[in-house]
Amino acid sequence: MNIVVAGGTGFIGKALCGQLLRSGHRLTILTRTPAAVERLLGSTVTATLWDARNSGGWERSLNGAQAVINLAGAGIADARWTDRRKQLLTESRIYPTRLLVQACARLRVTPEVFVSASGIGFYGPHGDEVLDESSGRGRGFLSDLCVQWESTALEAASQGIRVVCMRTGMVLGPDGGALPRMSLPFRLFLGGPVMPGTQWVSWIHRDDLVGFIEWALANPAVSGPVNGVAPSPVIMAEFCRLLGLALRRPSWLPVPEFVLNTALGELGSIMTTGQRVVPAVAEGHGYQFRFREAQGALQAIFSSLR
Repeated sequence: MNIVVAGGTGFIGKALCGQLLRSGHRLTILTRTPAAVERLLGSTVTATLWDARNSGGWERSLNGAQAVINLAGAGIADARWTDRRKQLLTESRIYPTRLLVQACARLRVTPEVFVSASGIGFYGPHGDEVLDESSGRGRGFLSDLCVQWESTALEAASQGIRVVCMRTGMVLGPDGGALPRMSLPFRLFLGGPVMPGTQWVSWIHRDDLVGFIEWALANPAVSGPVNGVAPSPVIMAEFCRLLGLALRRPSWLPVPEFVLNTALGELGSIMTTGQRVVPAVAEGHGYQFRFREAQGALQAIFSSLR
């Protein structure tokens, strides 16, 4: 396929683009730093300059594209959620998504599929309730953001484009996301669960998320929201116990809620509350997980670093 990717240099994007290239697809990466993309992914990709906010010459890269993948957006957990940070998180998702949808609408021949990132923050906290793609939205900043993000992406459906909104959980990998930061206290023998410890962690190994996206591109029966999570969510206390085992370190020092709330403010709620999310659409359409259990995923990640 001829695929255009926005957000192709981040923790998920670089792994996805590498896999798509290995599968024989032709890639155009929309980026602020074309030279850096070519150094990262090689000369086999086309790097096209864009600023994610304005129409321009980059739109020509969509001519002949069969698929568009939108992973653009500032990191949710990279900084405390001040009003200014919330504005950045919102604008860095909504603006590029809207730009891509509007650019597709001006094409004579539109892409077949538009895969746009989203998050399980859509559901908000739900305690022990099992959540699938048919579950309703929650409350709070993250839920509001995901609803707006998905609504913008789904406007492409009116052009006859199949839209997939990938609601991603905690993505596990050795070189990005939450895992390196979570593992640091364990390496210092100071690791333990974020309290209360009973909150659910819905996770996915990065290899499976990459597989999910490639699978969604090729599967015309898949559209709308898709939960990008493994089938076996675990509570925080168990996740941290398994993390300690993978690192060969104890999990003994709980992190009180008030510590996170003091340090991170509203952002701390990501860690102290959770969602028990399952991938009903993926399993219903036959996606084959490489990592179904957290123990195997964590062991694979940290054994590769030894």
